Amino acid sequence: MRDLRSLTSTNKMRVLLDTNIIIHREAGRIINQDIGILFNWLDKLHYTKCVHPVTADELNRHVSPDTVRTMQIKLTNYQVLQTVAPLNDKVKQVSLTIDIIPNDFNDTKILNEVFCDRVDILISEDKKIHTKAAMLGISDKVFRIDSFLEKVTAENPDFVNYKVLAVKRDYFGNINLEDEFFDSFRSDYIDFDKWYNGKAGNNDKAYVCYEGIVLKAFLFLKLEEENENYSDIKPPLSRKRRLKIGTFKVVSNGLRIGERFLKIVFDNARQYKVDEIYVTIFDRRPELLNLTFLLEKFGFSYHGEKTTSSGIEKVYVRDFSKNSNDQNPKLTFPWLSKTSDVYIIPIRPMYHTELFPDSILRTESADDFVENTPHRNAISKVYVSHSLTRNLKSSDIIVFYRSGGIYKGVATTIGIVENVVNNIKSLDELIQICHKRTVLTEAELKEYWERFPMNRPFVINFLYAFSFVKRKTLKQMLDTGILPNMDAVKTITKINRDSLVQLITLARI
Repeated sequence: MRDLRSLTSTNKMRVLLDTNIIIHREAGRIINQDIGILFNWLDKLHYTKCVHPVTADELNRHVSPDTVRTMQIKLTNYQVLQTVAPLNDKVKQVSLTIDIIPNDFNDTKILNEVFCDRVDILISEDKKIHTKAAMLGISDKVFRIDSFLEKVTAENPDFVNYKVLAVKRDYFGNINLEDEFFDSFRSDYIDFDKWYNGKAGNNDKAYVCYEGIVLKAFLFLKLEEENENYSDIKPPLSRKRRLKIGTFKVVSNGLRIGERFLKIVFDNARQYKVDEIYVTIFDRRPELLNLTFLLEKFGFSYHGEKTTSSGIEKVYVRDFSKNSNDQNPKLTFPWLSKTSDVYIIPIRPMYHTELFPDSILRTESADDFVENTPHRNAISKVYVSHSLTRNLKSSDIIVFYRSGGIYKGVATTIGIVENVVNNIKSLDELIQICHKRTVLTEAELKEYWERFPMNRPFVINFLYAFSFVKRKTLKQMLDTGILPNMDAVKTITKINRDSLVQLITLARI
């Protein structure tokens, strides 16, 4: 696949847009703001917007003749593929495994164009398309809107002009209800404005994120006790202390604000000592599919349905009991395994708070670390190292040590290993692995790659779990016996679990 960074190439990048993207882009009233940002980027990068003939056929079968005529006119803005690739045998095998209804087979025809290299990439919100892409080994060519935006944002920093993006907690009454950001809620919930004004009158607060003065993300959380009435949910929820994600929306912009807000959800769940987290979602719009995908990735599962005056919502639940999944730590994030190994890893001050904004030191300015780069917002991050200690495994625990000497060096953060990538073959592969989740620039990654030709770097994929409330200096860790000697913080070093327990207790996690 051609690199999306090759903007000066004489051959334009050909982007195939799935039917669901076209329908929501060309609808009479655009509610999904992500679509607008997507098309802005496609135009900015001068990519050719392609449509498969099955998409044109589907639009032509609309029940409304007026809509058909309108769509036929709007399709002139796209390049409809004049020929299609014969269905590849591997694609046929995947289709036999997973396709059931006619739409599934049409989606396979669309995916086949990418597999056969007739187009460069496909953008789709369809879950089955992404499942089939993974089975065919072409996930790097098939994007959701948010993953595409993350990629082009990271690869084209000169094109990005985001103003300060910072998450804050504010009163409902201070947030402009008339902002178009809330139009999608109004379309989903007939009493949304009344509900919102009730929250404002009650002095409730929500988490918000602005790009300049434009609202980009909103999160409202509600603590529910064991006596909460769940009679409108089928099957009914059992009696538990829960955190409800009451209202959650993020406009995709390539900066992983969704993961940043999801970490806020988990931090609140831990603070309030809940047994479970749940959310109710309409599946009427593409961005809600993105939200569902993010939630499922972090352990939320479908429970049932909730009946409201506005229709039927799907209910997703996340168990928050203190368990750990050693094979997939995301599913039980942020809880730590009771049996995994523990390592302390040094990180230089110049990179520390860039990667761990919640672990900012009192001597640093928060204004310098607002959420305007993907690696700051992501829960999933990477650490690049030349260390000879490379046998870390999934669910192992990392204590990050901000270097600075015996009095200024401090342990600040805990991470959970997802996996380790050894035997990286090229600089391009290293850049691809670290894409959007590292503080290192491509120039710095190149320097890492070339530093020791006989000892190429490896990558630790990990989850950003906890920030210490009270930081322990290197001297304190030596004096208390948490660390055996100063050599322990020079490279990746295994420490015993008793040291971890002692450190966590002293750090007041």
